Amino acid sequence: MRRPLAFAFSLLALVLPARAADVARMEQVLQAAAVDNKFMGAVLVAQGDTILLDKGYGFANLEWNIPNTPQTRFRIGSLTKQFAAAAILLLEERGKLKLDEPVKAYYPDAPASWDRITLFYLLTQTSGIPDYTDAPDFGDTMKLQRTPQQLIGAVRDKALDFAPGEKFAYSNTNYVLLSRVIEKAGGMPFPKFLQDNIFTPLAMKDSGFDSAAITERLASPYSRRNGAIVNATYIDPSVQVGGGAIISTTHDLLTWEKALVGGKLLSPASLKKMLMPFREARGPGAPSKAGYAMGVYVGTNADGRREISHTGSSAGVVTMMAAYPDDNIVVILLSNTATTPFQGVVSKLSDLAFDKTIILPSERKQVAFQPKVMSRYVGHYQPRPGVVLEIARDGDALTAQFGNNPRIPLYPQSDASFFGRDIDVQVDFNVAGGRAASLVWRVDGIVLNAPRLP
Repeated sequence: MRRPLAFAFSLLALVLPARAADVARMEQVLQAAAVDNKFMGAVLVAQGDTILLDKGYGFANLEWNIPNTPQTRFRIGSLTKQFAAAAILLLEERGKLKLDEPVKAYYPDAPASWDRITLFYLLTQTSGIPDYTDAPDFGDTMKLQRTPQQLIGAVRDKALDFAPGEKFAYSNTNYVLLSRVIEKAGGMPFPKFLQDNIFTPLAMKDSGFDSAAITERLASPYSRRNGAIVNATYIDPSVQVGGGAIISTTHDLLTWEKALVGGKLLSPASLKKMLMPFREARGPGAPSKAGYAMGVYVGTNADGRREISHTGSSAGVVTMMAAYPDDNIVVILLSNTATTPFQGVVSKLSDLAFDKTIILPSERKQVAFQPKVMSRYVGHYQPRPGVVLEIARDGDALTAQFGNNPRIPLYPQSDASFFGRDIDVQVDFNVAGGRAASLVWRVDGIVLNAPRLP
């Protein structure tokens, strides 16, 4: 936050165009991901005012063989949250609310346990309110039309997970509550407020809210069952209000990112608030070192570059947007199939935008390895507090396992470096005194240093 964010997209003269070879390599990354329709969607990579890559992959509708294009609309999932956060800040600028107001100012019948919860805690995912999507019956209720009151009611009487403001915990309930705050403070329905105050002023003509109505150029969502592509389970749009109901295109989201980070929507003071991390946070697509700000993760990637990012996921939908404002680079991926390895793809595209070398899983070469030295690597490692990674021997091979998750086979590419095939992971061991003292785990642009446990 040391450099004024409003100037991030004006320093074009300082950015050199990416090499043509890098763009060709980006295409290889995406073609590899699209094998067997594991990835279907649209991708846009921009550097300043130059669009480097802008293509659709796979099909928007498999039944009719309708291809995805840059004009295809997608459900964007939790990328919606940054729009809700910006709406709250617009209302604060207009004197309609204050971030330190208690949620009870808008929900007088809220339980006593919510007395200390403010709008700020909702925005920064630090309220402690449980996530309604974790309710045991959510798999059934998500198919039904629900009101915000019903969604909130699923957790209203549950104990808080922690004291408000104490720590980060992602909860979609926070943003359902915020959508209701926007309606009460803004004097209109949440979708209309975004339409009138964000989509229309920014000329985001392909953006709006999902509904049961027929929507032109909207991609159908798909998932897999027993290895075959199937239509995704239905989720009623009303269930995702506030935090996941927007539909958009890669081009509209680029317009949004430039307007937001470029200071065209919010005042400098509001923008600073929105992009100021509050508590350390970890989540899908978050930078290596990150905190949750308001609707976005903000931090630095493995190379120390400042990154603003978020992901979205729903039945048959995965999305990710990563912006590097100091470098004028934005990567947007929208997909209509749940099997897309979106974090790894975005990480590789970002690396290529920075002229880094990447290796595709198919390009890694397994080398001969002496099984007798495997014992030096077997053991338990701790990449993060409370997280244990077990490296075990399985015959003449190594496996990696986090908790009760499935074991990941590891293949040697040198005496101290291994890789995964099903998951694009690289593990490098640091050996001291005849055995590994630590390891470095690299996956999806995340680098974890894990010391060996005694």
